[in-house]
Amino acid sequence: MSQLRFKVVEEASNRKAVTVEIPSQRPGDYYGIYVFNRKKMKEYLPPETYEALVYAIDNKESLSREIADSVADGMKRWAIDNGARHYSHWFHPLTDGTAEKHDAFIDLDGNEGVVENFAGKLLVQQEPDASSFPNGGIRNTFEARGYSAWDISSPAFILDKTLCIPTIFISYTGESLDYKTPLLRAINSVDRAGTAVAQYFDPSVKHVVSYLGWEQEYFLIDEALYSARPDLVMTGRTLMGHESAKNQQLEDHYFGAIPSRVEAFMLDLEIECHKLGIPAKTRHNEVAPNQFELAPIYEETNLANDHNLLLMSIMAEVARRHNFRVLLHEKPFAGINGSGKHNNWSLGTDTGVPLFAPGKTPKDNLQFITFVVNVMAAVHRHNGLLKASIMSATNAHRLGANEAPPAIISIFTGKQLGEILERLENSNKDELISFAGKEGLKLGVSQIPEIMVDNTDRNRTSPFAFTGNRFEFRAVGSTANCASAMIALNAAVAEQLTEFKAKVDARIADGEALEHALLEEIKVLIVQSKAIHFDGNGYSEEWKAEAALRGLDCETNVPKIFDAYLRKSSIEMFKSTGVFSEIELQARNEVKWEMYTKKIQIEARVLGDLALNHVLPVATRYQSHLVDHILKMKTLFAGERGEELVSQDLATVEKIAEYMSIIKNETALMVEARKKANRIESEREKAIAYHDTVVPSMDTIRVYIDKLELMVDNEMWPLPKYRELLFIR
Repeated sequence: MSQLRFKVVEEASNRKAVTVEIPSQRPGDYYGIYVFNRKKMKEYLPPETYEALVYAIDNKESLSREIADSVADGMKRWAIDNGARHYSHWFHPLTDGTAEKHDAFIDLDGNEGVVENFAGKLLVQQEPDASSFPNGGIRNTFEARGYSAWDISSPAFILDKTLCIPTIFISYTGESLDYKTPLLRAINSVDRAGTAVAQYFDPSVKHVVSYLGWEQEYFLIDEALYSARPDLVMTGRTLMGHESAKNQQLEDHYFGAIPSRVEAFMLDLEIECHKLGIPAKTRHNEVAPNQFELAPIYEETNLANDHNLLLMSIMAEVARRHNFRVLLHEKPFAGINGSGKHNNWSLGTDTGVPLFAPGKTPKDNLQFITFVVNVMAAVHRHNGLLKASIMSATNAHRLGANEAPPAIISIFTGKQLGEILERLENSNKDELISFAGKEGLKLGVSQIPEIMVDNTDRNRTSPFAFTGNRFEFRAVGSTANCASAMIALNAAVAEQLTEFKAKVDARIADGEALEHALLEEIKVLIVQSKAIHFDGNGYSEEWKAEAALRGLDCETNVPKIFDAYLRKSSIEMFKSTGVFSEIELQARNEVKWEMYTKKIQIEARVLGDLALNHVLPVATRYQSHLVDHILKMKTLFAGERGEELVSQDLATVEKIAEYMSIIKNETALMVEARKKANRIESEREKAIAYHDTVVPSMDTIRVYIDKLELMVDNEMWPLPKYRELLFIR
C-alpha cells in the first residue's frame, strides 16, 4: 500500500495522535493511479491490443492467447513502473475474505541471472493449491489442484507493491470454489433475461447491467483496549460486558461531529481508496458510539463487490496506522446497534435507462412497473433463499432486533407505488387513474400516469425497500461478501423475467397486443406477490404473526435457514439460470454449516477460558476480600450492631457465590454439549446441535458474568469495560 506522510503529535493526555498530510493534488489527480484502467491500458498497450481488450470487456467475450500475451507485457511494464515486484491472482474463496499468492516478476535467464517475465499464460490462468480452502466435500484433501482465471471485467490494481489480478477460482473438475464465479454467472443471467424484456420497450437494448452501491458500517476501537480483550481479538465481538450507563440513548452520536482522530483515519482511508479506484464518497457517524459508515458511488455489481472486499482489507491496515482496530462484526457490543452493509441494487440498460426509475411517458412507466413487479415476484417466491443468502453466525446477532431488519423478508414500496399496484390490480382498461395530484390518464392498457420519485417516506424496518430508483437490501451483514446476496437476488430475478417473457410471448402468439399482454401478466404477478408487500413496522410482534399467516419464511434457526438453498425451487432456479449446479449448492451448504459450527465453537472456547481463568479467579479474590472485611467488622462490632453493619456484604458474598456456581455449571454444560455435538458426522445436524445446545449456555454464562462485573471491585476487574471501549478519546 502506498504510504502517505504522517505527523505524530503529542496530545495533553500523552496519547499519540496521527494526522495526515493531505496530498497537494486534487483527488482527481491521483484517483485510480494504482489501477490498470482504460487510461493506463491505452498508454501501455499497442492500439490493436487495447481495442481488442476493450471490445472483449464490453461484449463479454474471451481473449486470444496472442492478445493475452500483449496485455500481460503492457500490464507488467505498468506495474513495474509503479514499484510492483510481484504479481498475484486475487480471488474470493468461501471464507468471506480474499486470497492471494505472490510470485516475483523473474525467471532464470540461463546465464546465472534473472530476467523480468510475465507471459499471457501467467496472466490468464494459474494453479493455486485448492486443498485447504473450504469446498464442502467437492475436493479431497489430497486433491490439491485448483485453477484461478482472469476476470477481464474487473481491472488489475497494485496493492503493497504487488500487482493484483482479479480472478475466479474453480476446482480441477470445474466446480466453483469462490464467490466471483457464480456472481458473474448470475450477472450474465439477469443480463440475458432483462435484455429480452427490455427489448419490448426499446429494441436497441443489447445489455441489462446490474448495479450495486454498498454502505459499509464499522466500529473503531483503541488498539490498546482491543488487545486487552481476548474475545475481541479471537472472535471480533465482546462475549461479555455489561452495558455502559451511557451508550446511544441520547442519540447524540448519529451524524454528529466526527472526532479528530477518526477524521484523520477517514481521510487516510479515502485517499487510499481513491488511489485504488474505489469511489468513496460519504462518511459519517452512525447511531452507536464508535460506529461509523463509508459509502461509495454505485458501480457495476462485480466491480463494486471487488471494491468492497478490497476496502475491508485496506481499512484494517489504515486503522492500525492511527492506533485503531476496525471491528466489522455485525454485533461487537451488546445493547447498542450492530453494523450492516446495505446493498443498494438496481438494473439499467446499456442505453443509459435505469429500469427502477419512473419515466416521463406512459411507455417508460410501463417498463418501470414491469421490472419492479417482476422483482417483487422473484423476492416473494424466493424470500427464504434471500434470507439464507445474508444469514451467518455473526449476522444472526443483529437481525430481528429493534435496530436492523427482521429475520423475515418483505418489500416496502411506499405509498404512491403501493397505490399504483393496487389500482393496476383492480383496473379495467377504460379506468381513469390519478396519483400525486396529477391529472388522470386513460388506461388504454399502457397509459400509466406520471410517477414521482421520492414522494414517500423511507422504512428503516424493511429488509428490502424500494427507495425511488433502486431496491435497498438492508439485511446484508457488515462482514459479508456482498456476492452472496447479489448471486441469489440476480439469479432469482433472472428466472422470474425469463418466465414473464415466456408468458407474455404466449399471449402475443394468441393475438393479444403487446401492451395488453404485458399489463395482464403484471396484474397476475401483483396478485401472486401481495404477501411480500408490507409497508408497516417490521419490528412489531404483530408482523411476525401476520407474516406467518401470509406464508413467508419465518425461520430463525440459522442452520435451518440454510436449508432454503437446497429446496427444489432453489435448485431448479439456480440450474435454469446456469448459476449453480446441484453439486455446487450441496457443497456450499456444507461449507455454511461447517463455518457456523466453527465460529460458535471458537466463541464457546474463548468464553469458557475467560470465565474460568479470568472472571472466576477475580470474583473469588474479591469474595475473599469481602469475607475478611466481614470478619474484621464482626470483631470490632460484636452482637446485633456487627450483624447489621455486615449484612449487605454478606448478601453480596452470597450472590457472588451463587453467580459463580451458575457460571461453573453452565460452562461445564457448554463444554459437554460441544463435545457431544462434535461427535455428530452430519455438518447440518452438528450446526443445529451447536445452535440448540451450545449457544443457550453461552447466553446464560454471559448474563451472570455481566452481573459479577457490576459487583466486583472495578480495580480488580480483568477486562476493559464498555464505558472504556465505546468512547474514543
